[in-house]
Amino acid sequence: MAKIPGPPPFEGLKRRIARHRAEASARERDHFVRETYRMGLIEARAKAREWFDEYPKAAYWTEVESWRQLEGDQIEFTMRRLPSAD
Repeated sequence: MAKIPGPPPFEGLKRRIARHRAEASARERDHFVRETYRMGLIEARAKAREWFDEYPKAAYWTEVESWRQLEGDQIEFTMRRLPSAD
């Protein structure tokens, strides 16, 4: 009769959870406000301009953190800024 194997070791899972928690706490410490959008090219440019007008780069460190072009002339992008100009 074949022996049923026991549960798998959880050391790898424990390491992955610990690494994820450490990375998450590092992301929380950077204090930036981020917002991700997905829209057409013209709308994406207008939304980015809106952010730069409302949160000037010199005071809020506003920037387009990342962007990529999707199918159908769609742009997905993340805007980043400081929460206040202090």
